Amino acid sequence: MSTVDGVLVAWGDRLFYGPNRIVRSNAPRLSLHAQAGAVRQRIKAIVVRNAPQVMVKVTGGGRGMAAIAAHLRYISKAGRLPFEDDRGEVRQGGEALRDLADQWRCGGARIPERSERREAFNIMLSMPAGTNPEMVRNAAREFAKAELANHRYVMVLHTHQGNPHVHLAVRAEGRDGQRLNPRKQDLRRWREVFAEKLRGWGIEAEASSQVARGSRHRNERLWQRKAYDNGRGRNRGGYADAKLTPARRHAAQAWCEIAKALASSEDVVDRELVQAVVNYARWLPGVRYKAPEKQAQRELPGLERTTMQKARPEPGWER
Repeated sequence: MSTVDGVLVAWGDRLFYGPNRIVRSNAPRLSLHAQAGAVRQRIKAIVVRNAPQVMVKVTGGGRGMAAIAAHLRYISKAGRLPFEDDRGEVRQGGEALRDLADQWRCGGARIPERSERREAFNIMLSMPAGTNPEMVRNAAREFAKAELANHRYVMVLHTHQGNPHVHLAVRAEGRDGQRLNPRKQDLRRWREVFAEKLRGWGIEAEASSQVARGSRHRNERLWQRKAYDNGRGRNRGGYADAKLTPARRHAAQAWCEIAKALASSEDVVDRELVQAVVNYARWLPGVRYKAPEKQAQRELPGLERTTMQKARPEPGWER
């Protein structure tokens, strides 16, 4: 079992985190068996339970205090919704909102009414409909404390649009004078941290990349994939295969190595899980791609070799 656990941890880290882990954690390092258990849970969440993927998006930013104040009015509905700041203080009402804008205007370097640069960033943390809104708020609060502790921020929960989401308005200039400048790597880490905080509140959430999921756009619903597997769906338009980039090659290899490890396990639960992995991963670009020098690495157990990757139905094909 230790050999199986070692393979799951090694390839699971590559698949879910890339070359290096991104989520920061002060927790003590887990044993190999515990790490492998966490990888198994993430695999089950994706291939069995179709766990929802978190969304973290930077929706813009205010170039000056006039734009920032307008955004604060928008996310709080002119003060009708309660808003919470970085000190944990919850306020509501128009007067409290104006007071907040004055604090931002003069706290630290003064923010002019109009500026050539972004003086604030607007971040949205979202989960699908049906997720407990209070748990989303709790996870967003913990996310902000972990990732934005150097900055002033305001968070507001929205539930009126179906999917619960939290708007975060973040002052660009930090308390130490360093400015926030989110990059692609930051957004990836933010997704992972937000998903981790949600799981801490008992909400199943994932932050796997589109490459790891074999997705080009939004998630394909499980029932769509099963319908296509059983011949009840149509692949409209004959969608072409996704380009087999190095990242997709690595993801395909990781899924295949994970499937092989599970298939070799003496644990009956692992051997049951491998079939779900095979059913999921056989659609991924590169899994059955004919490349003789690496074919053994990217071949799923129990599947015949083919010369062409069968087109996976594109999300939204049923429309």
